[in-house]
Amino acid sequence: MDKPLTISGLSRESGVNLETIRFYERSELLPPPRRSAAGYRHYDEADIRRLRFIRRGRELGFSLEEIRTLLGLAAQPHSPCAQADQLVQAHLLSIDARIRDLQKMKVELSKLAGCTSAEAEHCRLLEALDSRECCSAGSAREGAPPS
Repeated sequence: MDKPLTISGLSRESGVNLETIRFYERSELLPPPRRSAAGYRHYDEADIRRLRFIRRGRELGFSLEEIRTLLGLAAQPHSPCAQADQLVQAHLLSIDARIRDLQKMKVELSKLAGCTSAEAEHCRLLEALDSRECCSAGSAREGAPPS
C-alpha cells in the first residue's frame, strides 16, 4: 500500500466500525496512528491486519483483555504457543458452560411458550417472572385462574 489510509479507509478495509476503531485506540489495542499535517489519522497495512486480528478474536468471543494477551503473543512469533492454547482451553470451557445454561433456558422457555390466555393477567411468561402460579403449565384450566 503506497498511500496511507484515513480512518474511513481503515474501517472499510478491516470491516471494523469507525467508533470501534477509535475505542480500540483509546483502549490501546491499536497503537496511536500517525497524523498528517492537518491532523488526520493515517494508517497502513499493519493496522489493517491488527484490526482484522482483533475483529476475528471478538467474533470468537474473546474478551478485550484476552485479545490484548493474544496480540502480545502474536508480536513474539517464536515464543511457545502454550499460553495461547491455555486461553483457548479456558474459552472452550466457558462456551460449554454457556451452552448448558442456554439449553436450560430453552427448556424453561419451552414450558412457557404456547400460552392461549386472552389476557396478560394470565400469561404464563408474566406469571413465571412474577412468581405467580395462576396459569402455569399443569394448572387445571388453560388461561383461567384456578378455582
